[in-house]
Amino acid sequence: MDFELTADQKELREAARTFAREQMAPVAREIEATSEPLSREWKHKYGEMGFLGVNLPKEYGGLGLSDLDALLVLEQFVQVHPGVAFPIFEASVGPIKAIEKFGTDSLKKDLLPRVATGDAVVAVAMSEPEAGTALTDLKTRAEIKGDKVVVTGTKRWCSGGGKADGYLVYSRMGDGAGAKGIGAVYVPGDAQGLTFGKREQLMGFRGIYSADMFFDKVEVPLDHVVVPEGGFPKLMQAFDLERCGNSTMCLGIAQAALDEALAYVKERTQFGKPLIEFQAVQMKIAEMAMQVDAARLLIWRAVTQAEHGFPSIANSSIAKCFSNEMVRDVTGKAMQLMGGYGYSKEYPAEQRFRDAWGWGIAGGAIDIQKVNIAAALAGKRFDQRR
Repeated sequence: MDFELTADQKELREAARTFAREQMAPVAREIEATSEPLSREWKHKYGEMGFLGVNLPKEYGGLGLSDLDALLVLEQFVQVHPGVAFPIFEASVGPIKAIEKFGTDSLKKDLLPRVATGDAVVAVAMSEPEAGTALTDLKTRAEIKGDKVVVTGTKRWCSGGGKADGYLVYSRMGDGAGAKGIGAVYVPGDAQGLTFGKREQLMGFRGIYSADMFFDKVEVPLDHVVVPEGGFPKLMQAFDLERCGNSTMCLGIAQAALDEALAYVKERTQFGKPLIEFQAVQMKIAEMAMQVDAARLLIWRAVTQAEHGFPSIANSSIAKCFSNEMVRDVTGKAMQLMGGYGYSKEYPAEQRFRDAWGWGIAGGAIDIQKVNIAAALAGKRFDQRR
């Protein structure tokens, strides 16, 4: 067991850190002010640097590196702002990884190279008005009719909804009850019959669109089926990697909060000495550092022990649950340590606090992760309907 990164990984992380801090800090401030997503021009620059294809295969224009390598890059960008990190999140751990693993050759040849260059961002459309945590209650249908698939239904809480270039749409593709009838199909963002509601106004997540999606007999080619009916377990395998990405978004936010708070208490003087000289402040800083380090180790364990290309549900749920709770606590402590400056919009502490709460809702709520963990420990799935 080796906890040390390789020389190449350290170099990759440093390249991402330098680019993110030197190039993206002004962009992050603009995103926070306007809530507009990262421009196509910046996505192309990401692509040129290789940041969008870190763990995509070389044959499709990626770097062919590991999921851990991709998360190392993601963490550096989210330390600047989630809005500048989100395209990397989608390219590294989002639904494109399910398409890479389970999609048709024609779909992969079309999509993966465009994702790697920044010409396409693919989002996942899972939740519905009556199916969030109870995802197997979804009603959106994808019916195969000859050489076409016809998609009808409504999706909600799609991060990227209305702005992504395409969507992996979880759909009911047969008459099987619950999970047995569910599969997924890729739908281009400009498909005829696909429309969007007004943009959701969220507490945080500036620069990340979310809007209702309406599928009115949307037709796509048959080769856009990524997972057929009965493939719900495969979709959840891929989603275990997305949980690690969600955890890394928390990790980056928390690390940035810790760094800023530490710098502040070393500089800020009260009662004739720096705040860091007070034992109560030392305790908070130590607690924050322990939480951040623990989250990082849990995430790295999940991705490095992955079987069949994706992390286990147990490891990914533990990493996500811990990280979701950790980031809320760490950003809250950072805000308290910084006092009025932490609460002011002139500084990013309050932005991190707002963003921190979203990740424990997105990608499966905290309590659901605890159910997953208990199920893994017990060796059985719990029926929440009885």
